[in-house]
Amino acid sequence: MRSEPHPLITGRWSPRALDPAGEVPAAALRRMLEAARWAPSYGNTQPARYLVGPRGTPTFARILALLNRGNQAWAGNAGALLVACAATVNAKGEVPYAEYGVGLATENLVLQAVAEGLVAHQMAGFDAPGVTREFALPESVRPLAAIAVGVLGSPDLLPADRRARETAPRSRLPLAEIAFTDWGTPF
Repeated sequence: MRSEPHPLITGRWSPRALDPAGEVPAAALRRMLEAARWAPSYGNTQPARYLVGPRGTPTFARILALLNRGNQAWAGNAGALLVACAATVNAKGEVPYAEYGVGLATENLVLQAVAEGLVAHQMAGFDAPGVTREFALPESVRPLAAIAVGVLGSPDLLPADRRARETAPRSRLPLAEIAFTDWGTPF
């Protein structure tokens, strides 16, 4: 019996070095969005919505322009840029836990990207009010995260100060620091 999580999960990371010639096939992008669609949500409210911009489209350029400068420096090499949004109201009223639902859906999307042989990097560094204005989002829809999807590239594509971070070993808190039988008593 395996003691580690599935390699799909442990193989997921958030690189910034993306191959500028790498393609995200339309079929792969559609499968990623389907994976997001099948995520669990509170009461099956399905609050996740995505703005989708494959490279070379006006939507890609509009999303890229709304990223902060640091993210623009590398995310322009992505094969697709997306913005994950939460639909906070539906026909029944306010959607409880909409942000949580978007997080679950986006993790499905990212894991599907890994299964497709792609990488994905989620970003908080973007102009959320700008996205709302630029894409005329309804008042009940809130942009939560931008996502760059692409093909892993060489760390040499990045400025020197970012290369070290890109190639540093990944680490996570030990299980004893995140799972408890009583608060402070490790599982």
